[in-house]
Amino acid sequence: MPELLKNIYSKEFFYKFIRTIQKTERDFDKESFLKQIYDNEWDKRELKQRMRHITIVLKNHLSEDFEKNVEILLNTIPNLLSEGFKPDNLEFIFFPDFIEIYGLNNYKTSITAFEEVTQFVTCEFAVRPFIIRYEKRMIAQMLLWSQHKHSMVRRLASEGCRPRLPWAMAIPSLKQNPEPIIPILENLKNDVSETVRRSVANNLNDISKENPTIVIALVKGWKGVTKETDLLTKHACRTLLKEGNLEVMRLFGFGSVDKIEITDFKILTPNVKIGDFVEFSFQLLNKNIFASKIRLEYGLYYQKINGSLKRKVFKISEKDYPKKSATKINKKQSFKIITTRKFYIGKHQVSIIINGIEFGKVNFNLIE
Repeated sequence: MPELLKNIYSKEFFYKFIRTIQKTERDFDKESFLKQIYDNEWDKRELKQRMRHITIVLKNHLSEDFEKNVEILLNTIPNLLSEGFKPDNLEFIFFPDFIEIYGLNNYKTSITAFEEVTQFVTCEFAVRPFIIRYEKRMIAQMLLWSQHKHSMVRRLASEGCRPRLPWAMAIPSLKQNPEPIIPILENLKNDVSETVRRSVANNLNDISKENPTIVIALVKGWKGVTKETDLLTKHACRTLLKEGNLEVMRLFGFGSVDKIEITDFKILTPNVKIGDFVEFSFQLLNKNIFASKIRLEYGLYYQKINGSLKRKVFKISEKDYPKKSATKINKKQSFKIITTRKFYIGKHQVSIIINGIEFGKVNFNLIE
């Protein structure tokens, strides 16, 4: 069984961290720090809870002066690097969390700290309360960061203002109106760093969920300029493609399905036990006199607790299918128990989706 992610906070990690911070803060109390870290609730805490707990315990062992504490953290980073810690180690996410929790009323010091700390560990989560409180100032600052010499600061400019960043609080005003952050994304769309460009794509994908027309307009202007922007725009439109947005389908070359047919579509496992898989097969016929670019997907309609069905889309392939061809396809979908989905017994369905158009549905039963 793989090691739980929360166990990155090992005793070895804390010993090394304490030894390093003591180079900056000689009076840092090792025994008291460890005693407070390993309280009665430590074993029950998950990753984010442990991170927040470390933030609070760290504050208990520093001063009441936020600016002084930030200076200690910033001076500790070079020593951590010299001790062998690599940049962007998830363990140190409590550094930006410290700024988020204790620096929200000290804008100037916090912003300077974010710019430095994010070069060591991402501040994408921690900047979000600042955007909500100081929106205009923060967006202006992130526009400046979008031209920073360090790629991780430029990435923060995009990743930090994503309207729907996973594992983080949403930014309601940017979900409603993302126009203020578009200049940031414009600055970064041709960035030399693939990591930065991918962040731009993720930001646009977030925007597409409430404001698809804004994203489609941008994609029309960006697509076809370079190979890199083509990859960016395709990744940015992944939700719109899964939703079968026909305008986006056409933008990426997925055309008419008038001469595409699905035959012999059947469920090979009509009764599926939880823990097993559903298996189905079908034949795809391309009756065109030329090869056809096809985005082939299937929709799995999971039963919800109230008995209704909700579709989740899975991709099979995205390629050219030969002219006048017949292709036999067989697929399996697991019903292995996972933490991110609860299964309910009863009727489920599978459909085939071609270039955003859904073809038929067949039923199967999920059983104990």
